[in-house]
Parts: sequence; C-alpha cells; structure tokens
Amino acid sequence: MDALNFLSAKRKPAVQPLYVLHGEENFLRLQVRAKLEKLLLEDADPDFAWASYPGEEVQWSVIRNELDTRPFLAPRRVVIIEQADPFVSEYRPQLEKLIDAPSAGTLILEVKSWPKNTKLAKKVPDEAVIVCSPPQPASLPGWCMQRAESEYQKKLSRSAATLLVELAGTSLGLLDQELAKLASFAGTASTITEQDVEQVTGRSSAAETFKIFDAIGQGRPTAALAILHGLFEQGEEPLRILGAFSWQLRRLAQAGRLATQGQSITQALDALNVPPFARKGVEQQLKHLGLRRIEKLYDWLLETDLGLKGGNPLPERTQLERLVVRLARPR
Repeated sequence: MDALNFLSAKRKPAVQPLYVLHGEENFLRLQVRAKLEKLLLEDADPDFAWASYPGEEVQWSVIRNELDTRPFLAPRRVVIIEQADPFVSEYRPQLEKLIDAPSAGTLILEVKSWPKNTKLAKKVPDEAVIVCSPPQPASLPGWCMQRAESEYQKKLSRSAATLLVELAGTSLGLLDQELAKLASFAGTASTITEQDVEQVTGRSSAAETFKIFDAIGQGRPTAALAILHGLFEQGEEPLRILGAFSWQLRRLAQAGRLATQGQSITQALDALNVPPFARKGVEQQLKHLGLRRIEKLYDWLLETDLGLKGGNPLPERTQLERLVVRLARPR
C-alpha cells in the first residue's frame, strides 16, 4: 500500500499482527508511524505500550518477550524495529511463524528493501506493507495543497503550490516546514498566496540551492559561488548543502545516461517525470554541462561526499566551492 493512500484513508483498517514500512522518504515514514500508533494504541499512553529497538542489535527472544508482555492500560503491545534489514535476514523463520500464529502484540519492521518474492513477503498482506517512497514530482503541488488544508487549515492555490515546489524542492519534510512557516506568516488570512510563497520561501536556503543551479546552467561560476557563500554565512552545514545538491545532480546524471542511449532531452525528462515548471532549468543545465561532465557527476558527488566526511584534508567549504566551479565553469 502506498503511504499517501494509507494516510488519507478515512476507513479504519483492520489491525495486522505485523507491519512493514519501507522506502526512503523519512517524512512519510514518521507520518505512518504516528497513524499506526493511534490505530494500534487508540488513546493509551505509548510510554506504557510502545517499544523501539535497533535491528542490528536486538535478539528475537527479546522481541518475542515484548510481544507476549501483557499491555498496561492499552489494547496491545507494539514493538517497532528500526533499520530492521539484518533482523529480518537473521530471523526470517521466526517472523514467518509469527504471522501464522500471531501474538497478542503487534510488530512493526522498518526496512530499506522488501523483496516480494520471499516466503515471508508473500505471507504479509498488502495492506500491512506500507511503501514510504517519494511521490512523483508532478504530484507534489497537489500534495502541498492537501497538506496545507488538512494540517494548517489554509487554502493554497495550484499556482502557489507549484511555485513552492519550484523554490523549496521535492523533500516532503522541507515542503512541510515551509507550509508551517507560510501558515504562520498568513496569520488570519484563509489563503496562502503566491506573494506569500515568494516572500517566505524565496528566501529559504533550499531555494538558494536552486538558484545555484540556475547560475550553473547559465555558466556563471562567480554568481553560483556568491550564493554558496551566502549559505555559509547563514550557518548552513556543508553536508546539508551537498544533500540538497545531490538530488539535482543525480537527476542530471540520469537524464544524461538516457541521452547516451539515444533518447532526446524531452524523452529523458518525460522518463524522469520532471514537472513542466522545472524543465527549462534542467534542459539548460544539461546543455551547459555536456555529456563529458554529466558522465562524471556521480564520481564528483561521491568524491565530495566522502571528502566532507573526513576523506579530504581540504576545508569543507573549499571542497564545495571546487564542486560548484567544476559544474559552473563554461566548457
């Protein structure tokens, strides 16, 4: 089941003995966990009925005892295993038996991967496997509109939502942070306008990274470095900035790979679901970089990531500056 469908469902689902959460979108996973807590514990205090363990350390005997423990003032005991891939690999037979003969409690597994062809996966019903993957970029404005109304009681027009995604990027967590700021900025007004988005989000650090890529696409390294230095002055951490860079660099690398396979830029952007409002900038960046540099993007990204994590003696700012110059300088 897709996480967005699970979160928006009005009908109360049947409780399952085991749930699996997988996918890389942390914001969605946290939202799903919150809804599961409400579903499984109802109004009970989670301090008395909810336990969490790291998957690389916990033993099956501990989990089994937790699940069999009689809950205190709660309908059931809930145990969640974070980063549970090694746990699943080691205790697959026990998990299969748990599904065949459920305990009184409920187990939640957070995993990076969940192959559907395993015996365990086939035993878990579809409604208990919740996929927390990022939605398609084209659907993000609609998600922002729905989130603004349901969570912040504000109307957000389609044009304002589109501008928000363009400025803040595709991370649901960042988009939600911006919606919270916009709702506060709007005050008693019932609607968040494009002007509000431009005034509030247009100044955010996430938006600044998009401006850096605009300067890169225009072959203006001095302008790109000036924006980067502004982020440093605001106290942004280099690794956080690189994280904002990485999504766009990977998209450019993927588009370049498709181009080398004979697809046109338009076909490549279609395949990557690049939304209409972002296409002009991406096309400009691809043309500026050229295939030779596009082929090096993954290597440069990995090199900078490892360097910022201690693999390079150069100052962190210098490493990011070097990456930006590599990307922005004219061919």
